[in-house]
Amino acid sequence: MAEPSLNDLLSAAMDAAYLGGRRALAYYRTGVEVETKADQSPVTRADRESEETIRAYIGRHFPTHAIVGEELGSQPGSAPYRWIVDPIDGTKSFVAGVPMWGVLIGVEVHGKPSVGVIYLAAQDEMISAATGLGCRANGRNARVSSVANLKDAVVLTSDVRMCQDRSDAYDRLAAKAKVVRTWGDACGYALVATGRAEVMLDPAMNPWDCAPMLPILTEAGGHFTDWGGTPTIHGKDSVGCNAALYDEVLAVLKSERRKA
Repeated sequence: MAEPSLNDLLSAAMDAAYLGGRRALAYYRTGVEVETKADQSPVTRADRESEETIRAYIGRHFPTHAIVGEELGSQPGSAPYRWIVDPIDGTKSFVAGVPMWGVLIGVEVHGKPSVGVIYLAAQDEMISAATGLGCRANGRNARVSSVANLKDAVVLTSDVRMCQDRSDAYDRLAAKAKVVRTWGDACGYALVATGRAEVMLDPAMNPWDCAPMLPILTEAGGHFTDWGGTPTIHGKDSVGCNAALYDEVLAVLKSERRKA
């Protein structure tokens, strides 16, 4: 069997994300029961069924590919492809009935993050990218903004308290920004990739929380790295940023004063 092209993988990832998102929407704003996982994060039937839907689609089309998902764990594969899935990134928003949540799918090709999809299902917005193929939002070309001064920037994070508990970096950036909001999780990175925000910070990160972000932000003309400046989806923290502000933002993150 011939290896799938990046176009093939991107198209499949978009289809899978859409199907997973529609499954999750069946439970959105219905009062679905919420459970608490060992790490104290919430999970619902919607998370699990969305991931089951996505994995079934991948398995039908790419049975030899590996899959790792936040809720259902790892499945080995014999081909040099690994799909990384977060069926609902932003479950806290989901259970609160707030539309800032999304399905995340990333594909590593020979170990390199090469395909990424964010599907904001409640807003029906699909951000997609593959290496060398550009970034698109609902089919239109997407680019980061050209904002070059923090005083004109929108700075986002998923949880202000988590940032503040770690260090002074968020507060230093927020003090200079024009707008500071918690339009976080999947939504925050989508906003940076489409030029509606400039900086998105997370002080704690897992691969399934950011698997699409490196190809998406890179193809949109921006950056996705850990706080030390390494482009990776396997870091302990992350920043998504437009190109014009990245060096200034990274300098703040690298000089953070950690809290005890």
